[in-house]
Amino acid sequence: MMNAYREHPGMITAVRAAALLVVLVGMATVQAASAPQGPRLESIPPPRDVPYAGVITLAVDATDVEHAILNAHEVLPVASSGPLTLLYPQWLPGTHSPTGPIDKLAGLRISAAGQPLAWQRDPVDVYAFHVQVPPGVRALDIDLQFLSPASVREGRVLMVPGLLRVQWNTALLYPAGHHARQIRVEPSIKLPAGYSLATALDVASTREGSTTFRAVDLDTLVDAPLLAGPYFRRFELETGNAPRVSLDVFADRPEQLELSSKALTAQQSLVQQAVSLFGARHYSHYDFLLSLSARLGGIGLEHHQSTEISTDPRLFLDWDKLLASKEVLAHEFVHSWNGKFRRPADLWTPTFNVPMRNSLLWVYEGQTQYWGYVLSARSGMLSAPQALEALAQLAAIYDLRVGRSWRPLEDTTNDPIIAQRRPLSWLSWQRSEDYYREGQLVWLDIDTRIREMSGGLRSLDDFAQRFFGIGDGSFVPVTYNFDDVVKTLNAVQPFDWASFLRERLTGRASGAPLDGLARGGYRLVYTDTAGEYFRALETRSKATDLSFSLGIIISREGTLSEVLWDSPAFRAGLAEGTQLIAVDGESYSSDGLKEVIRLAQSKTTPIELLVKDKDQFRTVRIDYHQGLRYPKLERIPETPALLDAILAPRK
Repeated sequence: MMNAYREHPGMITAVRAAALLVVLVGMATVQAASAPQGPRLESIPPPRDVPYAGVITLAVDATDVEHAILNAHEVLPVASSGPLTLLYPQWLPGTHSPTGPIDKLAGLRISAAGQPLAWQRDPVDVYAFHVQVPPGVRALDIDLQFLSPASVREGRVLMVPGLLRVQWNTALLYPAGHHARQIRVEPSIKLPAGYSLATALDVASTREGSTTFRAVDLDTLVDAPLLAGPYFRRFELETGNAPRVSLDVFADRPEQLELSSKALTAQQSLVQQAVSLFGARHYSHYDFLLSLSARLGGIGLEHHQSTEISTDPRLFLDWDKLLASKEVLAHEFVHSWNGKFRRPADLWTPTFNVPMRNSLLWVYEGQTQYWGYVLSARSGMLSAPQALEALAQLAAIYDLRVGRSWRPLEDTTNDPIIAQRRPLSWLSWQRSEDYYREGQLVWLDIDTRIREMSGGLRSLDDFAQRFFGIGDGSFVPVTYNFDDVVKTLNAVQPFDWASFLRERLTGRASGAPLDGLARGGYRLVYTDTAGEYFRALETRSKATDLSFSLGIIISREGTLSEVLWDSPAFRAGLAEGTQLIAVDGESYSSDGLKEVIRLAQSKTTPIELLVKDKDQFRTVRIDYHQGLRYPKLERIPETPALLDAILAPRK
């Protein structure tokens, strides 16, 4: 074609003209097709830091536990007629993602003076609802339902007969155009007969089975969930002149509420050790809202003056066995300082419908994970050997997380928005929210480095007091950014912390960042016997964990719940969801597979598995001969045991 154009320049002009005509016609057609289809709705008013006129009353009826339905009635004062936009909370603190359960909002009716008003959902922002306020109207009546998940397939179960959790954001709409802290709400709750309740809200009155709370701003309301049920006990963890701290426990059965003196002492010590660490309190009172239930969905969610935790119903009965179920108590308590009082600047938003950004979750969650682990040991919730074994498990997991070779730690702070905690097929390769536990290893590295450089005179404890211990008694959030973190670290111990952190956050490498372990006087090794903490993890997950040998985790039903990327099992062609039928010709059992792995050390033949993959059976051979492997920390001779000092209680 090029040669033909050189010989006939006139043809070139004609062809270009024809091509231009086609392009122009095409553009006109596209423009016509992309013209607006009908009138646009008015824009959503941006939030302003000005008070909303009047106090909203919110009455929630939680008596329909059989159907798991919340019925809410809201009286919303309005100052003038005209367009009004109402918002359903979308970006929820603590979840770091747009997970407001709007799919479970139903029965929305808006009226004024008994007359129904038409509403219209915004076609772009589906969490926004537009309504016209008629002239002369001074208040709107809003009725809605929250259809709480009736089963786990719909989401986390919040309501069952005998136990319920109320998260106020699920049962309200609020007016656009104002900061949430400038909107006042007077909430009330009606519970089934015989139910007790616990919440960080202050009770104003109780009448005819309904409890009314003192009016608070919307920020505080959403940050103060409620737990209720007939089987309830309150344990005081800190009293006297200090702000009260309570452990408010609800359970499926009354015998599950029996807390041993050992467990109570450990939790009281947790409060003391946390206050000693941070040197300040940022609550007028604090409530651990703990549900012990196999029926209510598991949760660990921080709030400024409370925390929602739902865990194993036998936690108190098997306190010395359920080791991994206890750490969440310390983690969520730390969030009162780190995440609530002090929070990343890009995680503070004026309303629940302004998008958050998660770039500093390695501080918000990563350092909280570190302090939760440390305080669990300092308080006696974990013994020192148990704490060391927990750290060995963590180090081993990330030493095998090969996704570190392509995806930096900082990028995982986007995971709450990207994956929203849905299951992943290849967790060790994809990575998921590693700012939590790999972040813990980074902060261990920092702590041991400070201790080493200062000759033991300073530590990350000093950072905690400088960074989180300011403004004793204040509840007003103080934001921070990367430079604030670096500045405080340098005030504790001069060093190029900015470069150090950027390398840890943006680097790509295989193998976990284990410098903190070595500096702390320990190294990661493997033995053929599972330790106490490892066995507790298997018990909690109801699984057989062979991550560090074959590279698989097996559910109680014999199905592979995880296959590690590039592990022996991966290279043999196994994937998540495959069911084990037989091992070396014998019916599959957990103990039988472990015995085959032990015996394979002295053989050259591969381990043979009969598996069912969907509706097909096949034989898989794994050429593995290194035996069972379980992580353990081993002391490095003639080195300072800085890790032991970190885990020791503060005096």
